[in-house]
Amino acid sequence: MKKILIPILLTGLILTQVACNKEYLNPSTISQSQAVSSPDGLMTLANGLQYRYTTGAAGSVLYASTAGAGLTTKEEFVLNAGNLDEVNLTVGAGNVSNINSVVVNLWTKSHLVRANAELILANTGVVSDAGTKSGIIGYASIFRALSLGTLGQFFEQSPVTTGTNVPFVPRIDVFKSAIATLETAATQVASAPVSADFAGKIVTGIDIPNTIQALIARYALFSGDYDKALAAAAKVDLTKKSVYNFDDNTRNPLFEATFGNLNVIQPTNANLGLTGAIAPDPNDKRLAFLTKPSTNTAVAPVIATAFYTANNAAVPVYLPGEILLIQAEAYARKGDLANAVASLNKVLTKTAATDAFGLGAGLTAYSGAQTADAILIEIFRNRQIELAYQGFRLEDSRRFNRPGPGATGSERNRNFFPYPLTERNNNTSTPADPAN
Repeated sequence: MKKILIPILLTGLILTQVACNKEYLNPSTISQSQAVSSPDGLMTLANGLQYRYTTGAAGSVLYASTAGAGLTTKEEFVLNAGNLDEVNLTVGAGNVSNINSVVVNLWTKSHLVRANAELILANTGVVSDAGTKSGIIGYASIFRALSLGTLGQFFEQSPVTTGTNVPFVPRIDVFKSAIATLETAATQVASAPVSADFAGKIVTGIDIPNTIQALIARYALFSGDYDKALAAAAKVDLTKKSVYNFDDNTRNPLFEATFGNLNVIQPTNANLGLTGAIAPDPNDKRLAFLTKPSTNTAVAPVIATAFYTANNAAVPVYLPGEILLIQAEAYARKGDLANAVASLNKVLTKTAATDAFGLGAGLTAYSGAQTADAILIEIFRNRQIELAYQGFRLEDSRRFNRPGPGATGSERNRNFFPYPLTERNNNTSTPADPAN
């Protein structure tokens, strides 16, 4: 990742707590008005979006979403009881407080990135070259959508704008706001391909046109708009990669903070915490891609591998398998079981050699009952394997109506997270915390 200091420093000007309007200016940095007054300034700010969203080890959104989803759903467990906030996530219920660092980081960092993305989008009028404008709008829209999408996965409600005592909207409307931004960006990018000037000045790795469609498909699925999810998924080129790139200075946050050691969290076991009817097929070749035996099995039976094996390991923004499973689920929920199974089989039979990221199950085609319930269970199982450690398991557990808090065989210990105390203290519109 390019080392760019301006966005890192300037992000302090954009407020994550919506009730406060003060600016604290560092005299060694440029002002906000200077940063948004030229295409180069906007591109520098755009680089800062990825920096803020992905880096910072345990302070990053990538770490917080993986830990928040994985520890509340038994995908992961805590190795060292000194990591109290992570431990409390494994216990769940009222133990997850509104000062829990994972919860706070999910909220504040996501809103910080959202606000910075909105600042960029509001100032693209200074860009005269259509292709450069496409790059800036596409890139900023992707990070606004990722931030809102993360908030919608973990919180019942959220603001979608910045201001004083800004109102909260239901999570479905949070997803819809993300989709609307992406659809506007898709129109711009379709009208003028991203310029070489933009591509040469932005952090490499993200495929803007494909990522826009992939995220529309993701959040349309989460909001129950299956036709829109299918339409967007069909536009994604599954042979192309879209990744967050890292190096030894801007490090892969999950390798740096946890998966690169035996001190914080690791996968629950080689079956990713999946048991009973949703346990993986032992012949599933993805399991060896996702985990390997621990060097100290007394501490952890396995450690995570996948996309978290080094400081400079790239992390996918989305996977080809996610797009196929979005199609499978959307078809199944629409009652089109034949197309659901056809999409599911593309995941089951996919090999490492035919997947852009080398992730392949290598299994036989689906042979279970031809009912929506049975097919959806198989889709759920495959989402938990294909998308391991990517922060989706809590969202999936609710959406598939898996046993929740207090239920027999509970697979998650909370439904949503409480709103951070910092938000409640600064925004009188903050709703009551969810019961669990």
